[in-house]
Amino acid sequence: MRYHIRHETRFTYGTPVRFARCNLRLKPILWSGQVLVDHDLSVEPGGELTLARADASLANVTRLTIPSAVSRLTIVSTAIVDVDRQVPIMLPGDPTVAAVAAAARESRDVSASGPANYLFASPMVELSPEIADWCAQDLWPDRSVTEAALALAQRIQREFAYDPDATHTATRPAEAFAHRHGVCQDFAQVMIAGMRAHGIPAAYASGYLRTLPPPGQPRLVGADATHAWVLVWCGPKRGWEGVDPTNGIWMAGDHIVIAIGRDYSEIAPIDGVFLGSGVQTMAVSVDVAPEDELMAAADIPR
Repeated sequence: MRYHIRHETRFTYGTPVRFARCNLRLKPILWSGQVLVDHDLSVEPGGELTLARADASLANVTRLTIPSAVSRLTIVSTAIVDVDRQVPIMLPGDPTVAAVAAAARESRDVSASGPANYLFASPMVELSPEIADWCAQDLWPDRSVTEAALALAQRIQREFAYDPDATHTATRPAEAFAHRHGVCQDFAQVMIAGMRAHGIPAAYASGYLRTLPPPGQPRLVGADATHAWVLVWCGPKRGWEGVDPTNGIWMAGDHIVIAIGRDYSEIAPIDGVFLGSGVQTMAVSVDVAPEDELMAAADIPR
């Protein structure tokens, strides 16, 4: 499936800002099951764009500098991505939770995608005893790691309320867990905290969902903005599999990965600083459409 993606972010400043510098993580990465065909980034009223190196995360980072005073700023990222990713199949030979935890401890892979990077607490994900105990109901040591991961994601989807007004980007997993509400970022970080507490490497994936589902299928929650889900390391042979606790499903053909890190703080789509005294407001719109639907809507012969 070929997807056309448009991600627009609009900043409005109460008073003109004299200087702004942002890190943009808007270009989808190369990851299993997807290929980036094209990407373009535009900024109005303009600014200086330079490539920057991602540190601990798997991300394409562009640095934006606005050297002169502005009261509004619009950043538009457009991309074309080919996705060929099937729903993972849980196999009888999948390793157990205990076996994966042991393999993670023994792994010597210290690359950005190695399991050791995603085993411990990170800036926004503390290891909470309460979350660990709650997740233990699904993470039995002798249960296959794939079955356990999907079961945990589905329990989060059932027992937590999706409420975009309940939390914000700085909310910690323990707070979202205590109130059993939040958004995709919260659900992903609660699951990550639980998996890591049981020795299973878990990473934070930021990306997109198909905006409109195929006919007859329910619309996925979180498709109007950037989405977040979890990558679970399932041992050295199987590697990383994605699972979406907001929707209780595996990462498959409707998911497009932008960036991967230990938590939201490492791979926020846009972060940075500005010099000014007024209030900043931000509005985001995302559209992810299959190419064949766009062609049909435009009545373009194929």
